[in-house]
Amino acid sequence: MNIDSAGRTLCVADHSAFLSSWSRVAPHLPGVDPSRAPEAESGSVDLHLPPSIGPDDGRRIVNAHLHLLHLAHGSLCPHAVAVHHQRYGAVLLLGCHGTGKTLVAIAMTRRDWHVLAGDVALLDVEADGTVAVRGGTAAFVVRRGPALRWFPDLHLSQVELWSRRPALPKRPVPVVAAVSVHVDAVGGPLRLIDLHTTRTMWLRASGHLLDRMLDREDGPVLRLLESAAATRRRVELVRTLSRRLAIHAAWGPPAEIAAQIELLATAGWRGTGT
Repeated sequence: MNIDSAGRTLCVADHSAFLSSWSRVAPHLPGVDPSRAPEAESGSVDLHLPPSIGPDDGRRIVNAHLHLLHLAHGSLCPHAVAVHHQRYGAVLLLGCHGTGKTLVAIAMTRRDWHVLAGDVALLDVEADGTVAVRGGTAAFVVRRGPALRWFPDLHLSQVELWSRRPALPKRPVPVVAAVSVHVDAVGGPLRLIDLHTTRTMWLRASGHLLDRMLDREDGPVLRLLESAAATRRRVELVRTLSRRLAIHAAWGPPAEIAAQIELLATAGWRGTGT
């Protein structure tokens, strides 16, 4: 089966169990449209999934290979939520699991922003420093407890914004800001993170699809799929990305963070001259 990821193809040998779980796994594959089934296998095969692999481990292995596919084209797959405003461009929300990226994204949708990537963004990093969102994962789910605390009008067991996401732009969306978020009751001003820490944060975020444990104890170690040459290439892209795109830190209630980010994005948009 040919898996189309933002216009790039990963050819996976036919695997009936994985294909039968497509509607479940596809929203977690970056750059993949969950509404489109994979096309029939054609050309040379890039990946053979183990015959008895489950859908979750199959997804993790496929994602690791998508990481390699996009890296070879000069793109990174960082752990980040991407939101887009038609006037300003895209903003990346970074942070570990549970810091509140999706909560801030929900607050931004109430300011006319739209979600481009729910958990993993697909970033084009050009040699001239141009950074743009090429796509990302469609899945966008937040835990019910935190959602009801900050957004009591959302009477849902889970928040799923995929259905509200508009059609993706035909061209990659320029990134105007990146913000590491931490949702808390008490907030403060945005803080610019130093260059060394920024590089480290981008490096860690960009290895997210490799730093995954499989349920099967005899499964492959995904981190080892990236060769030394590929890792050096990723480090080069991270250095380019860090020079072009600083990271700010934000903490506080989601709505307060969203307002701060919009001001930052406005400044970035004006700075691009677009």
